[in-house]
Amino acid sequence: MFGFLKPAVLLPKTDVLPGRASALPTAHKHFINGRPLQGPLPEGMEEVLFGMGCFWGVERMFWALDGVWVTMVGYSQGNTPNATYEEVCSGQTNHNEVVRVVFDPAIVSFDALLQVFWEGHDPTQGMRQGNDRGTQYRSGIYTYSDAQAEAARASRDAFQPRLQAAGYGVITSEIEPAGPFYYAEDYHQQYLAKNPNGYCGIGGTGVTCPIGVGA
Repeated sequence: MFGFLKPAVLLPKTDVLPGRASALPTAHKHFINGRPLQGPLPEGMEEVLFGMGCFWGVERMFWALDGVWVTMVGYSQGNTPNATYEEVCSGQTNHNEVVRVVFDPAIVSFDALLQVFWEGHDPTQGMRQGNDRGTQYRSGIYTYSDAQAEAARASRDAFQPRLQAAGYGVITSEIEPAGPFYYAEDYHQQYLAKNPNGYCGIGGTGVTCPIGVGA
């Protein structure tokens, strides 16, 4: 998960790796709660993709939240279909490491998830997170509805003044419609539950985001 030599810019689509037609094998069930990673989803569930740096630590932030039905890690917002981890780490796919969060909005609000997002990492660092450098570590919220996109932009605008008051720069987080989600390999899923002393690689700013929390 260390990205010291990774490219710091996205490549033209014509320059990315070609990928493959078939999906990579991955886990079928969540390591902790046993729920299926590849659906079907229960009625009423919503989903969102978050990029916050190394996806091992990010997934752990979300899987224990009340109202989150299941989490999984993968690659999105790139141009190489069914890329491997090694290909993503090469900086030649344009993918971001993301966590797919499936949640019950009757129990946990989207605003509550956004608060975890903003407070759980430094969203001002561009193509890096801490010592992890490269395009796959960029900050991003990848939405599945206009309502999610609007809420994400409003939360960003509310958080920016607090960050600046604390000495941080401009938020660089992407807020985009979610692209295709490609499951990461089996060993990445719920990695820190399988390896409790494993590398996490993310940290927050200590600044509180002023948005509502709750159902």
